[in-house]
Amino acid sequence: MRKIVVLSFVSLDGVMQAPGGPQEDPSGGFTHGGWTFPYFDEALGAAMGAQMGARFDLLLGRKTYDIFAAYWPKQTEPFARPINEATKYVPSRTVSKLAWGPAVLLKGDVAAELRKLKQSNGPDLQVHGSGNLIQTLLKHGLVDELWLKVFPGHAREGGAALRGGSDPRGVHTDGVPRRRPLASSSRPPTRARAR
Repeated sequence: MRKIVVLSFVSLDGVMQAPGGPQEDPSGGFTHGGWTFPYFDEALGAAMGAQMGARFDLLLGRKTYDIFAAYWPKQTEPFARPINEATKYVPSRTVSKLAWGPAVLLKGDVAAELRKLKQSNGPDLQVHGSGNLIQTLLKHGLVDELWLKVFPGHAREGGAALRGGSDPRGVHTDGVPRRRPLASSSRPPTRARAR
């Protein structure tokens, strides 16, 4: 059985939009892109390396897929190869073809499709970005683990994963490193996760 693991950079006030750069996602007039840069250090790099060190596939919202497709195929940094080689699963009602592959378009009842996907053979499914998709996953109890990197700054505006009806109650932390930013792995309680 495959797990769905959410990897997110989150500001202290819950914003996850455009952590990587000023032009990553300026939608909604967001002007704080790249807000994680002042906090990146060796400890965070090591945490990311550990989290992305095993083989994985990607589960991406359509908007995040488009952002990644415009960026990752041109990159040579260490994380580029596993991201480019991963199968990308993308739920969408608006597109009929995915150009950056390998990719699988998920149509119809997303929760049902993801339950089937979790039962299939293959590596764990990592969710990066994809705030709207994360809300859907939490609503349907499909998240097995949350690997959150919580940064001490406040973005004050922007897209967030834990707004709009998602229910993070019952999430517990497995461990809390003592370095900034806080990088923590959490799991919803077993009864809340779909198998």
